[in-house]
Order: sequence, then C-alpha cells, then structure tokens
Amino acid sequence: MIQLIDSHCHIDGPEYDSDREAVISRAYDAGVISMLNVGTGDPHSGTFERAVELAEEHEQVFAAIGVHPHDAKLFDDAAETRLVNLASQSKRIVAWGEIGLDYHYDHSPREVQRAVFRRQLRLAGERDLPVIIHSREADDDTIGILREELTGYSRGGVMHCFGGSLQMAREAIDLGFFISFAGNLTFKKAEGLRDSARQLLLDRLIVETDCPYLTPVPFRGKRNEPARVVETARCLAQLHGQELEEIARITTQNFKTLFRGTNASL
Repeated sequence: MIQLIDSHCHIDGPEYDSDREAVISRAYDAGVISMLNVGTGDPHSGTFERAVELAEEHEQVFAAIGVHPHDAKLFDDAAETRLVNLASQSKRIVAWGEIGLDYHYDHSPREVQRAVFRRQLRLAGERDLPVIIHSREADDDTIGILREELTGYSRGGVMHCFGGSLQMAREAIDLGFFISFAGNLTFKKAEGLRDSARQLLLDRLIVETDCPYLTPVPFRGKRNEPARVVETARCLAQLHGQELEEIARITTQNFKTLFRGTNASL
C-alpha cells in the first residue's frame, strides 16, 4: 500500500462542514498517512484557532498558521500576538504559513505584502519553524526577500503549490527549500510546469492538494480533498519514469526530513 502525505490542505474550511470526518477517512483509505492543514483568512476571525483545533482532534493532522498575502493588510500587532501565542501553546503547529507575495490579485498593496512577509519570516525564524511560501507572479521579490531574511536560517520550508519558473525552483532549493506540486501539475495546459518538474531532483519534491482548490485530473470540476493527492503523485511518477509507490516513498520521506525536529511525530 502506498503511503503519501498531503503537505498542504484546508480541510478546516466551510466546504467540509457537512462531511469532514468522511473526507479524512477517505484520505486514510487512499494511503494518505498525514495531512498538514494550513489555516488562512482574517487573522482576527478565529481561523487559526479552528485549524489548530482540527489538528488536536486528529492524530495525523498537523497545523500551520500564518497570514496569507491576500490578508496582509489586516496584519497588525494584535494579529502577531495571536499567532505567537498559538505557536507557543500548541504542539500541533509545525510550520508558519502560508505567507508570501501574490502579485496576481493584489488584494493587499504590494509594499504591505512585502513588509508583512518579512515580519513573519522573522517570527518563524525566532521559533525555529519551517515556512510555507505562497508566491504568485512575484518570483524575483520572493526569492530576494527569502535570501535577505533567511541568511543563517537552517529550517528552510516549502514553496507551496509551485507555479514559478525552473530558475526560481532551483534558487529556492539552494536556500534549503522543498518544492511542492499540487493538482495543477495535471492540468492540460500545464506542460511548462511539468517540464520544470521533470528537471528537478526528486530529493527536494513533495506533493499536496491545496484542497478544496486545484482539483487534479480526472476529477476536475469537483471539490478537491486530500485523497486526491494520489493523482498529483501519479503524474509526478510518470514524469520521472518511476512507479507510484516509489514517488510516494520519496515524497513522504522528504516531508519527514523537512519537519524532523518539529512537533510532527511522524
């Protein structure tokens, strides 16, 4: 039986209120042995607490907290205090994120995004937590800020739902990061992304769903869920000429390597 880890999901969201336990059960049945649930949203709304509560209820669900670039304009001292207190109190939090830059939607001003990104990288570094990075149409600024802020920082992190250039991936790997592919790797028009995935060494790759978003082929049009991380792993296996079981083994070991020494008892 394959053993996979969904390195990035959002199963605490309202999309799963009617069948959350069944979703988690289906993930286990599909060979998903752990899930990293990432809390996002208004930092004053209780969304981070909700993510942590879910992780506390399920032994193999872990949590990450951090202010998404869309919500950077809402980040303030109170939000920082809330995040720091949660990170200090809960043993289920194993990463800070998702944080970063999004120049596609610009829901928060770019200068605010950059300032909040730097601020959260420092908070993660102070707590020795890996960081989960969201970067869309902001390759140069993302890598530049990571290079400036993470000098001497051994933890590294994840380039989540990777969609950047091959050069960006290689620069991130040089900084100690892992590259995570989601369901968009399977999309018909994603040949450029697949070409990048082919050229990256497997020892730095992990997989995710980013559910409920980015449902992979052949389930396009339906709500995504952790069980479907198998399809992304299957696509990655085909790109590298490997068996699914081998890709599952490698990506799971990579995840464990990244989170070794955190509270994730994997």
